[in-house]
Amino acid sequence: MEGPEVADSIKLEHDDVRILRALLIDPRAGFAAVGSVLGLSELTVARRYRRMCKTGAIRVVGVIDPGALGQSQWLVRLRCRPGSVTAIADALAQRPDVSWVALTGSEVLCAVRSRTREQRDDLLGRRLPRAAAVLDIQTSVQLRQFVAGRGHYWAALAGVLTPAEESALGPRPFAERPVARGQAMSLTDADDKLIATLAVDGRASLVDLAAASGLTPGRVSRRMQSLLAAGVLYFDVEVAPGALGYRTRANLSMRVHPAQLKTAGRALAEMPEVAFAAAVSGPHNLHAVVHCRDLDELFEFTTERVGTLPGLEALEVSPISRQVKQVGTRIDGGRLI
Repeated sequence: MEGPEVADSIKLEHDDVRILRALLIDPRAGFAAVGSVLGLSELTVARRYRRMCKTGAIRVVGVIDPGALGQSQWLVRLRCRPGSVTAIADALAQRPDVSWVALTGSEVLCAVRSRTREQRDDLLGRRLPRAAAVLDIQTSVQLRQFVAGRGHYWAALAGVLTPAEESALGPRPFAERPVARGQAMSLTDADDKLIATLAVDGRASLVDLAAASGLTPGRVSRRMQSLLAAGVLYFDVEVAPGALGYRTRANLSMRVHPAQLKTAGRALAEMPEVAFAAAVSGPHNLHAVVHCRDLDELFEFTTERVGTLPGLEALEVSPISRQVKQVGTRIDGGRLI
């Protein structure tokens, strides 16, 4: 069975989709372990995985959670002069502290994860407000993340593995992460090098990680487990939505009664169309990014399911015309680059 196209010459086959689902459960699972569960050879799993990466269909990355480091993530909405939106989006996507960039008409939406307050204030307080092409800027801080990354269960992957196969690979990931309280964890120079390598390849071997960080493979393994346990680091399987047949993305800005905000956010997290959902500051206190197969499906989803969320008072739907960057990965022609 063949899946939808990423591009005219690229298709995901049935075993590709099964391997993708397995990696969403355990992004660093060994090829031999995945093959054993799926009834495939280690060589077949490795070959299919590398092909999907090479064609820009998927990418495994290590991601930092700013909250666990005492930092914050900001969602920024820029209204731009006509003709300038693409240049601004591309410039923002080049910044390492901007992890997500999308266009909706004449607006740019982005997520800012600055490592220092000075870096954040320079971008949000000086550079963007002074840019002649920026007509208006709205910012909100993320308060609670309900779903993102591999916590997102793609509807297209439902049933591709049996319950026994999924159980053998590990528990379903749970993505809700509150902003960290108390003493934030500090990173060493070796940690920074380790994380930078995982941001490029989340499946890098312990030997490669040791060479990059200056640690031994044993120390790398222990340190990586410490970062995972502290919630500083998590692994994400980035997917080009077109690979699974999703041609329509949208940004949802919602206003929910405060007493129902946590309930509504958790309900969103259970919907396979929702790739990201978080409580944020500001008049629209719940933000989400959704994937649908087409605009009609987006209409049905927002009216019949999002529209019935508890406490929902207002909903703004902004279809995304172009995705430029997601979780630190640049996108070109629908492919992860």
